[in-house]
Amino acid sequence: MLSYRLGGTDGVSVETAKWERALGVLGFSTRRIAGEICGSPRPDDVVLPGLAIDALGGAAAADQLAAALDGADLVVVENICSLPLNAQASFAVSETLARHPGRIVFHHHDLPWQRARFADVRGLPPDHLGALHVVVNDRSRAELAARGTRARTIRNTFDFDAPAGDRARTRAELGFDDEDAVVLQPTRAIPRKNVPGGVRFAEELGALLPDRRVVYWLTGPAEDGYGSELARVMSATALPVVLGRVASAADAYAAADVVVFPSRWEGFGNPVVESVIARRSLAARRYPVLDEILASGLEVFDPDRPAEMAAFLCMPDEAMLDRNVELARREFSVGDLPGRLEAAFAGHGWTAW
Repeated sequence: MLSYRLGGTDGVSVETAKWERALGVLGFSTRRIAGEICGSPRPDDVVLPGLAIDALGGAAAADQLAAALDGADLVVVENICSLPLNAQASFAVSETLARHPGRIVFHHHDLPWQRARFADVRGLPPDHLGALHVVVNDRSRAELAARGTRARTIRNTFDFDAPAGDRARTRAELGFDDEDAVVLQPTRAIPRKNVPGGVRFAEELGALLPDRRVVYWLTGPAEDGYGSELARVMSATALPVVLGRVASAADAYAAADVVVFPSRWEGFGNPVVESVIARRSLAARRYPVLDEILASGLEVFDPDRPAEMAAFLCMPDEAMLDRNVELARREFSVGDLPGRLEAAFAGHGWTAW
């Protein structure tokens, strides 16, 4: 499993871990290679700092990368050759993989032309002979096809049977009162996550709930130089604000009353399904890929219509929440991932290892 960063709470790291477990079900043993590995290290982890998102001189890691990949029957390339956040690293990885004798899966969470600052980048994703390309949404599959690359869609998956988070303990740790209406935005603070839109929704909801204190909670840190803008947005609101993560995502959703997801762009958008699993009402901006998720029949609220969310909080529709869970389970269960990977491999002609 090869990426800029693994083991963290970002979407690529989270989905990579799910693929690792699914590959284990299929009989593979796995190891991680990345510029940065968060959390608890494993004995066979390989950290090559030149591959990190904010590193310089990624090309210098080419020989080390080739040695680390030696003997791998399959290399799953997680976004490092999809989105050139560190272009030197992206191209160094591409060149090394062109000489690798094993099979290669490019797992694309994002593509260069989907971000304005990378729209002019050429040569990514690589067009390596025999490689399997997997995308997380049909929009990306169509865009790759228009550029001459065939890909298969395997959407992100989720554990619908995981234990629920601890609402009481988490709310107590964060100082929330029982009657507080907590609006959770479970994202990092970067421009496309639209933090001002999340704050605005919470403010408008607060005006509609005069008898309850509305608290805005942003879990992720500021990245990509967004720190000063985040500070400005937070200082401009009259709402009480909480910044930072808790022990687990499950605890965050359990402690919240409402989830807001105002992103302008997402390759998939894990909080949409995570909110459903936690049985939390969600206000989601209609970013382009959201329609593919909602095609399963899920119901979400419009952040531009906060009165509907306020009415739901006053009189929750438990049947809608139950229905959302069952519809999402049919489409996005992590238990189906091994079979989907196996089908993708077989469809690519990889029936024996």
